[in-house]
Formats: sequence, C-alpha cells, structure tokens
Amino acid sequence: MVKRRPRPLLLAGALLLATGCAQAVRTAPPPPIDVGWEETGDASWYGHPYHGRRTASGEVYDMSQMTAAHRTLPFGTRVLVENRLDGRTAEVRITDRGPFVDDRILDLSAAAARALGGIGPGVIPVRVRVVALAGAPPPRAVPGDFAVQVGAFTSEERAGALRLRLASAWPGAYVERADVAGQTLWRVRVGRFATRGEAVDAAERLAAAGWAPVVIGE
Repeated sequence: MVKRRPRPLLLAGALLLATGCAQAVRTAPPPPIDVGWEETGDASWYGHPYHGRRTASGEVYDMSQMTAAHRTLPFGTRVLVENRLDGRTAEVRITDRGPFVDDRILDLSAAAARALGGIGPGVIPVRVRVVALAGAPPPRAVPGDFAVQVGAFTSEERAGALRLRLASAWPGAYVERADVAGQTLWRVRVGRFATRGEAVDAAERLAAAGWAPVVIGE
C-alpha cells in the first residue's frame, strides 16, 4: 500500500497551530524587585547534609547563619519573613536557590527556621517582604549596639507575653518597636552589650535554656 504524503496546506496549518500554542504559553518577565515587594506561601528549611557545601551564590552554607534560598530574588537581598501562624518574624539574606517543590517559596537555614518556630513543623506558612536590595550595606554596629533577640512579632501582645516569660531569668528583657519597610515589628531582646563576644555568651546561655536566640548588631 502506498502512503500518501501530507498536503502542503495541512502541514502549514499544523505549523501555524503549533506556533500559536507556543506563543500562548509565553509569560512576561517578572516585575523588578524593590523594597516592600511581598510574596506569600510556604517555607521549609534545610540543614545537614548541606552544611559546609557551596550554595548557588558561591558562599559556603552555614546553617547557623540567618540565610535562605529563593528561586528568583537576587543574591544578597534581605527579606523579612513572617510566620503567618503566630506573627513571629526573622530577617534573612538570600544566598541560595530553591526550594524545588511547587508549593514552597522559601528554604530557610536551620537558624532562621528555629527563630521562626519552623524546625518542628518542617513547613510553615510565611509572608516574605524585601527590606533591603542586594548590595545595600547592613546597618553599622557601634559599641553598646549588640543585643540578643529572642523573638520578633507583628503583634505587640505576643511580644509582651514572651518578655514576661523571660523576665524571671532575664529581668533586663525588653520589647523594642521597629518599622521595617512599612511593617511595624515588636522585637523581644535581652541586654545591650559592648562587644559581640558578650552577646554570644548571653545567647549561648539562652540557647541552653531552650530559647532560640539571635545575636543582633554585627
């Protein structure tokens, strides 16, 4: 049996249809990122065996640092991450790419996940807000500017409750209000230290008592 060749008209129609489909799935480039840009979704975290390995930015991943992976944000961008379950917040720097799971928007370092209460659940709903663009210098520390942050919230009531829980062992605990990229935060901190070493010592004592401290001011 002799097979018939497709007619040129039919081939042209098929090519036109294929071209039309290809054009239909094209998407516009993402809008430029600026301070205040927000995104909501789920965040996971990663620790071992990635600790000590190179990230996509070329930096060595240190799970004790406040960093995160995002699919598209420029490396060095600083973002405020809010746990939408309890209003707890943490500021992290983007140093890696990921997560590679469809319904997640951020992969937190172990330290960032601990500060946000995400270690146990593994995945938490978050709001991400850009607070500093890549290349922007971090705030400079001055003597006496070091502190240990035990929590940060979008709710003043939750921050006050945490301060009261700390008060028996840490009578100097205080709540500090801050406005970050249009977002009001209530930070629960311990001490005002002249050196980072003194702040680290306090943070180690807090960690031994079961808290999730972060040294602020470096």
